[in-house]
Amino acid sequence: MKVWVICEDRWHPADTIRQGLAQLDENEFQFTLTDRVEEFDPARLGDYPVVLVCRSNSQSDEEKAYWMNENVQQAFEHYVERGGALLAVHAGTAGYDKEEGLFRRLLGGVFTHHPEACEVTIRPDKQHPIAAGIEEFAVHDEHYFMEWEDPVADLIMTTVSKHGAQPGGWTRTYGRGRVAVLTPGHELGVWTHPRYLRLLRSALYWCAKQAPAGQSI
Repeated sequence: MKVWVICEDRWHPADTIRQGLAQLDENEFQFTLTDRVEEFDPARLGDYPVVLVCRSNSQSDEEKAYWMNENVQQAFEHYVERGGALLAVHAGTAGYDKEEGLFRRLLGGVFTHHPEACEVTIRPDKQHPIAAGIEEFAVHDEHYFMEWEDPVADLIMTTVSKHGAQPGGWTRTYGRGRVAVLTPGHELGVWTHPRYLRLLRSALYWCAKQAPAGQSI
């Protein structure tokens, strides 16, 4: 499966994502990483069955403009409406204010804030095909608090810490396409945790409307 990975911002280095994705079977997935936002070309979206967004819509000393402009938002919407698949992980949900309403609507919810990194327990909903058979586990990570805007989205998992409980991931359909969100993923230890990798792998297959051998998605 070809997957286009959009990553790298001031707080979320591409190397973390790169090391995590390297844990997945290269015979199953062929990842193309774009870690310079100026190299992102919306016209290429249709070349990939799944697009994985792991960077925020942030500004920094190096990047003066938000990358998710109106044209990019429209390109993502058209891509998913026509049958493409979008998976947003951790920072891929961050930095989208009301001005980026189109992408917010596509995701079905966005990041609002997080406390200091702490122990976060991930409780998969085993009724969801992405989380089937995956037991609860704990990681040290930023606990993302979310503004969940789609009441009919299907919950993949709940994240729990001393700060409370939050929706930790969900799926939804949009036109002919699929969208999934996973909120953990700041620390490398999350990306290399076997159970998180199972969630990530299953989410990629679910988004692409494909099933791993011996499973149904």
